[in-house]
Amino acid sequence: MPNARIRLIAPSGYAHDPAAMMRGVARLREAGCTVENLDVLERAQLRFAGSEAERAGDINALATLDELPDIALVTRGGYGAARLLGQLDYGALRERLADSNLALVGHSDFTALQLALYAKCGVRSFAGPLLADLGAEPCPTFTWDHFWSTLSTDTSIATWVGAGEADLDVQGPLWGGNLAVLCSLLGTPYFPAIDGGILFVEDLAEPPFRIERLFYQLHLSGVLGRQRALVLGDFHACRPGPRDNGYDLDAAFAQLARMAGVPVIHGLPHGHAARQLTLPFGSLARLQVKGGEARLECTGYPHLPL
Repeated sequence: MPNARIRLIAPSGYAHDPAAMMRGVARLREAGCTVENLDVLERAQLRFAGSEAERAGDINALATLDELPDIALVTRGGYGAARLLGQLDYGALRERLADSNLALVGHSDFTALQLALYAKCGVRSFAGPLLADLGAEPCPTFTWDHFWSTLSTDTSIATWVGAGEADLDVQGPLWGGNLAVLCSLLGTPYFPAIDGGILFVEDLAEPPFRIERLFYQLHLSGVLGRQRALVLGDFHACRPGPRDNGYDLDAAFAQLARMAGVPVIHGLPHGHAARQLTLPFGSLARLQVKGGEARLECTGYPHLPL
């Protein structure tokens, strides 16, 4: 286990569960890591982890630190990252981060910043656990192990079952994140133009009809049809409402398969769930599916010194 230097950043929601945050910090320290910038855990303004200037400052500071940390770890999701997109110093961030080995890790609302940094700066990041996830009880062993195995090597391999019936072997840039956040940036300068990609998505607590509507947004905008595959992660607590009359998430996914125009792969262990892969956003990926089993291999991403 590497003795990594970790800097906390809080671009979205405040630390509403301080105990989970401190468990995460303690586990990282027990693993031999140094954890910096703990002051962000004390910030709160309405539902946010401080003012917009403070939260944007967490990101902009990465361009001005004397020495970059090994990992910049997001504390939690929620909402607030979209407010920061017009306040980032993309030129300085591009110059400092685009060719660095900084591992910038988070998911959920952090998707907005991942998309913007890739679109504007070419910065590769990781869709992976938040500090709050690493502090969950019980200890998320699967998530913890894959986090370190991905960041410690130059090649990441993930496998899972239940991927669907179609056989597949495609390559392309891996990208994606939270479905609602991703769709919220369509048509903006912060949405990357990626053709031939492997797009992964997940979401939390959206009713099935809203999930289908978001997929139609990707489809009708032409984004979905330009990908080599769509990979579905965890859609936690996405339950039908009292007027849905039998229409559920399975029905939404069945409609997605009919209209997508690209292979749809199921079962990716990623999202708002206890088992979470760390996925290198912007890496070169190869996705193979055979007999309902999937294998995702990624290369060309920032990592800790080997």
